[in-house]
Amino acid sequence: MTDQEILTKFTRILCDLLLDESIVLTMETQREEVPNWDSFNYINFIVAVEIEFGVKFKVADIESFANVGAIVTELKNMST
Repeated sequence: MTDQEILTKFTRILCDLLLDESIVLTMETQREEVPNWDSFNYINFIVAVEIEFGVKFKVADIESFANVGAIVTELKNMST
């Protein structure tokens, strides 16, 4: 799966979660840049990603993701 395919799925998940169809995620997107993407919704997003992709992130990784690209990279590393 390409980075763009993952970003598309991430965008759909976050749009559904925040009820905001205007969100477009990039590899550089940080949570602070997305309205209403607070810590509670971040955890909900991570759980939804884990369910969608059948993975389980480590707590230390979840706390250290600097941007959406870091989540994409870790997800791809878990799939290999």
